Formats: sequence, structure tokens, C-alpha cells
Amino acid sequence: MSDASRLVLVMGDQLSLNLSSLQAANPARDRVLMVEVMEETTYVPHHQKKIAFILSSMRHFAERLRGEGWTVDYVKLDDPGNTGSFTGEVERALATSGADEVLVTHPSEWRVLAAVKAWTETLSQAIHILPDDRFICDAATFEAWADERKQLRMEYFYRDMRRKTGLLLDGDQPVGGKWNYDAENRKPAGADLFMPPPHRVEPDAITQDVLTLVEARFGHHFGDLHPFWFGTTAEDAEAAVDRFIEDALPLFGDFQDAMVRGEKFLYHSLIGLYLNIGLLDPLAVCRRAENAYLSGHAPLNAVEGFIRQIIGWREFVRGIYWLKMPEYVDSNFFDTKRPLPEFYWTGETDMACMRAAITQTREDAYAHHIQRLMVTGNFALLAGLDPQAVHQWYLAVYADAFEWVEVPNTIGMTLFADGGVLGSKPYAASGNYINRMSDYCKSCAYQVKLKTGKDACPFNALYWHFLDRNRDVLAKNPRMAQMYRTWARMAEDRQSETLASAEAFLETL
Repeated sequence: MSDASRLVLVMGDQLSLNLSSLQAANPARDRVLMVEVMEETTYVPHHQKKIAFILSSMRHFAERLRGEGWTVDYVKLDDPGNTGSFTGEVERALATSGADEVLVTHPSEWRVLAAVKAWTETLSQAIHILPDDRFICDAATFEAWADERKQLRMEYFYRDMRRKTGLLLDGDQPVGGKWNYDAENRKPAGADLFMPPPHRVEPDAITQDVLTLVEARFGHHFGDLHPFWFGTTAEDAEAAVDRFIEDALPLFGDFQDAMVRGEKFLYHSLIGLYLNIGLLDPLAVCRRAENAYLSGHAPLNAVEGFIRQIIGWREFVRGIYWLKMPEYVDSNFFDTKRPLPEFYWTGETDMACMRAAITQTREDAYAHHIQRLMVTGNFALLAGLDPQAVHQWYLAVYADAFEWVEVPNTIGMTLFADGGVLGSKPYAASGNYINRMSDYCKSCAYQVKLKTGKDACPFNALYWHFLDRNRDVLAKNPRMAQMYRTWARMAEDRQSETLASAEAFLETL
């Protein structure tokens, strides 16, 4: 690289001082470019809170960089001349700055990487794409790990990440003698338990300006903008970790799969959005959780489960994303085409579980992983919704949703649309699972104990309808064999009644 001035592009999910492009640059000579562009705010109809969170976090990070001695050229969304795209803004900045090179950390999404790579053909300046080393497992390492295996399973990857990081290890063996305590983390929660509130931040002047902008430009987008309580700085994010570890981590393990009416957050950390834009270091967060176990503050099942979500699942789905894209996002193993029902946007449905999950999604751009997987996702799977429509919905409505983490979770885990690349079986369940893990069914217009008919929980008949219509591709799956045997033992008239009940409901969508 030359000694002339260089342009360092920092994107909205790269808000880390240790970003590789910043580490390779010189604040005395190089300029940072940060841009708010319509291309990124509208490629799906992002939740209003999500847009506000990212834009405010970007503006706060720009101020932090200036405090660290950097020259930052910051283009706001409504600035005159804003071209609305990364490409246009980089071209505009190069024309005025005189920089002869561009430094950019590897983008997190395929479509953005494709745009950056195209600059090498269209711009005369040198484009340097530097590795994103904020993850524990880089794409090349994951590819090498995957090449050695017939099946890609997170559990074995997770064990390798434990060995790599040394987290919760006693020598080369797991603390407590087991790698995974998930079997202890499936307790239903009662509303009489104390539910600690998440860390909330009052909007400052920067955030207030962003909220005004979002209200004016994106007020028609999904979701409630107010009240806005997300943190937008690294200090805010660390305070959210403090609150979680102190108040919620001890019971996180026991109740991480539970769902309770009127309790949106239970014992979850709500830090995924901060991790995914760079305000938190994932390994540092895991070490803090480990210390909570070592100090006796939190039990092993809670700490192991939390760490597994970060160094296991989060790293695993990123590996799958870069291994399988760009074709992966178009996977449709079951060849399903049913449009997304309107109630995914409104929450107006008689199904209490769906109404609860979608309503809190609209209000807070958040639902926890079981609500996403086993309520809204399970319904999408059973009803045969179009994977692309479901994917775009998840990407739009959650503040922590970026394509690299959302696509494998939706296409692979939730919908099994990849045919088993990511998971060994579909996460399909009847209303009995939701009844066991929540109190939603008590207030539902449908009756979970009824299997068929207009008053029966729709999940019940839809479950068997899903199995029946996908028999050709699922019956040989060893993890599905017991369910197919159960279906085969049902009387023919009961099977017919079940399928008719499911089809009658599907006609109402």
C-alpha cells in the first residue's frame, strides 16, 4: 500500500475500533468514510426501530472515531448529493478526497461483497478487502472443517470452538463432564417468576435527530418506532451485558425456551443486535459469562447454554452462510409457494401464540429464539409458506437480523428449505409443544386439546398435513421415522379428517 491518503469505508455493522481496516490505516493520514444510504435501508422494509438503531449507532461511532483522532467524512441520509448507494458514495468521496486506495473490511453480506468486488473493475483506485477478524472462526477455516465431514452439525463444531477458545474447559475436557446442558434448559416458566427488565437507554440528542428522520422517511415501514430504548454506543452495549449477567444469566438456562404472556424478554440477554453491529466483542462477552460461573454467580447449565449460542450457533451459521452462498438463499427443498399471510405484518390472528410473537416483534423488533423457531417459524414450515417471503420477513422485522445470520437460521433451521445441510430434521411441532413451553394456549380462541375441526389448534392438523404431503422426502429420515409410524397407525377416517381440517384452515389464509 502507498503512503498517499487512503479512504477507509466503515459500514453500519462494523462499528468496532479494532476493525481490520482501521487497524491497517493511519489516522494522521487516512480518512474514514461512513455513509447512510437508501439502498441499505430499503432493500427489505426494515423495522423502523432497526433503521433508527443502526443509523444512531453509526453516528455515535463516528463521534467516537473523531475522539480517537480520525478524520471522518460522514454522509447522512438526507444530505444533498447523497447518491443512495455504497458505490455512489465511494465514487463521490474518491473524487473529492484525492485518495488513491480504498480499505474496507470484508462485508458481512454477499450482495455487499459483490458490489465491493465490482469496484476493482470500475474504479481506478486500488481496493483492499481485509479479513473480518471479529469472529472466532474465519470462512476458510470453516470450509476446511466442513470438507472433512459428510454432515455439518453444530454440536461438533461447537466442541472445536470450545477447544479453540478454552472456554469452560478443564484441561482438554468440558467442565462438569458434559459439552452440552441443553436437556436441562427446557423448563416452562410461570408468570409468578421475577422477570428482570432489559437495560434501557433514554435517547440522546443524536438519537432524537435520527428518530425524527426515520419517522419522516420510513414511518410507513413495519413496526413501532416509539418508545425507542436501544443502546447505541459500546458503553450502552456493555451496560446491557452487565444487566444480563447480574440479573438474568443465573436463570437464563432453565427458562431459555419458555414463553409467557405479557413477558417479552424473560431471562434473555437482548445483546444480539449489539454483537451483530460490532459494539460488543463476542469472545469478551463469553469470558465474562464464564467468570460468572467460576465465581459462583451463575450455574453451569445457564453459562454453557449462553456461550453455546455465541461461539457455537452464531459462528456455525456464519460458516454455513459463506460456504453455501449465493445459491443457498434460494433453497426450497419442499417446493413451497404459499404467500406470507397478512397477519405476519399485523399480528391480527386468533392464534394466541402467533399474535403474541408478532405483536412484540412489531413493538420492539425482538422475539426470542423459541418464538422465532417454534411459533412463527413452525407455522411457516407447517403451512408451506414460500421460503423467500419468510426469509425477507425475518430479515426485515428484527433489529439483530443481518443476512449472514438470518438466512441460515430461516432457510436452514426454521424451514428445512436446504434439505438438511444445516440440521438433521425439520423443527416441526404440533400445538402440544407450544402448550408445554408457554401459557399462550390458555387464552387462545382455539383449543389445543382438539385435534381437528374449526375450534382445534391449527398447529395440530397442520403438523400431520406437513408430514403427509412431504412423505416422499422425509419418510426415510431416521429422526422422523417414529412420527411416520404413528401416522400410519391412525385409522384412515381419522387421517382424512385431519387432512381435511388442515386444508380448511389453509384456505382461510
